[in-house]
Amino acid sequence: MVTNQLNGTFDETDLRRADSLAREVFSDVANKWALLIIEALGDDTRRFTELRQEVEGISHKMLTQNLRMLERNGLVERTVHPTVPPRVDYTLTEAGLALRKTVDWMCDWTHRYFTHIETSRSRFDAR
Repeated sequence: MVTNQLNGTFDETDLRRADSLAREVFSDVANKWALLIIEALGDDTRRFTELRQEVEGISHKMLTQNLRMLERNGLVERTVHPTVPPRVDYTLTEAGLALRKTVDWMCDWTHRYFTHIETSRSRFDAR
């Protein structure tokens, strides 16, 4: 296995595992809360309460669940400061920042095709 990683070749088992992981990660991050959290974090470090204020409509529970999922997938780094009361900061990792570029591209795409999408939806719904 290490040899495959060093020489750049992958066997079919590696590719299946990578495909499976990709589907799992896409499933995790392709929800409205995760995308909004990634966008809200941006290049900054934010506290939990700041994120909750920034991501309109998210509950404490949903923010906690999504931050844990993003941290598990290596997209968000959580830093606990030993203060009273405890202070917890969140920031995007290198992988999270790279994903944010894709999220930004998706937002730009939506803005570019907004009128087209609205027109298509209206036409479809009128049938």
